[in-house]
Amino acid sequence: MSLKPLFLLLPGLFLAACASQRSPIAHGAIPKDHGAIGATEGPAWKDGSLYFTDGKHINRMGLDGKTTVFRHNASNGLLFDREGRLVACESGLRRVTRTEKDGSITVLADRFEGKRFNTPNDLCMDSKGRIYFTDPRYGSREGMEIKEWTWLTPKGSIIGARESVGQGETRFVEGVYRINREAKLPDGLCAFAYDVPNVTRIHCDGAERPNGILISPDDRYLYIADNNNNTHGGSRKLLRYTLDKNGDVKPGSRKVLFDWKDGRGPDGMKMDAAGRIYVAAGTNKATEYETTRFKAGCYILSPSGRLIDFIPTAPDECCNCAFGGKDGKTLFITSGGHLWSVPLK
Repeated sequence: MSLKPLFLLLPGLFLAACASQRSPIAHGAIPKDHGAIGATEGPAWKDGSLYFTDGKHINRMGLDGKTTVFRHNASNGLLFDREGRLVACESGLRRVTRTEKDGSITVLADRFEGKRFNTPNDLCMDSKGRIYFTDPRYGSREGMEIKEWTWLTPKGSIIGARESVGQGETRFVEGVYRINREAKLPDGLCAFAYDVPNVTRIHCDGAERPNGILISPDDRYLYIADNNNNTHGGSRKLLRYTLDKNGDVKPGSRKVLFDWKDGRGPDGMKMDAAGRIYVAAGTNKATEYETTRFKAGCYILSPSGRLIDFIPTAPDECCNCAFGGKDGKTLFITSGGHLWSVPLK
């Protein structure tokens, strides 16, 4: 077999590897503050408009900079599916929905094994079009329904000179899930269609409070922004897991890519074509649980987790980001109710 095709590929692979280690910010670019327009979370770009949430509405900003209300709804993470329909984590109603082209709402998931979700936070889509989302709970634990039994001392372990019969406790689950199909299938389908569960739990060992979520374009890796930020000593780390061919996490594959230590941890994130990861994190105001060691902004990491560059934002904590603009080379960032943008190369 000829090696010529391999030699032809090597320069391209080398350039791609180099690109993933360089800053993507355009030379001399200065982040632009679009003002306090209620850009709290969920930025997503579609057909010349940026969609974002303010805790009460899903808003849309056109190329002219004017903002209108798209939907009256308390949502967090947003994305557009392959058909251009908006999928949202409706944190207030504890569900994940899709806005159809005619404006009607389809509930994709609102329960796991009959129990309501906590507060769906962020979401992403794999190459098969399946939605993965996180379901943490910040603040009050009231109304949480999903629980699991956790072993504190596994059966058979040795405590002192005795073999333990096993001790554990029931804990609330703050998990990661995959939507395999709509919650309610269209009429007329055979019963076998329901053999595929609506929602599958994705077990991400070592993740305390999953927030942001991302899947690599080749479906090889699942990234979790583990942000247990209202707990002393809680995890504030970017985690990477390896996925198997079915889209489930391979046991023992957890890897820490970046640690915000005692600062405000990672929130929403995106990945570019070179594999660089853009993570909204940090804060400019210390709290009982968080220091200002890591300032508010977008942390740009290499595929291995090395910090390449940083885009500062204000006035407060940085929550999410998205690519957009006429050529797709503008990074939009939500931070403290302000919308920021910066041109990329």
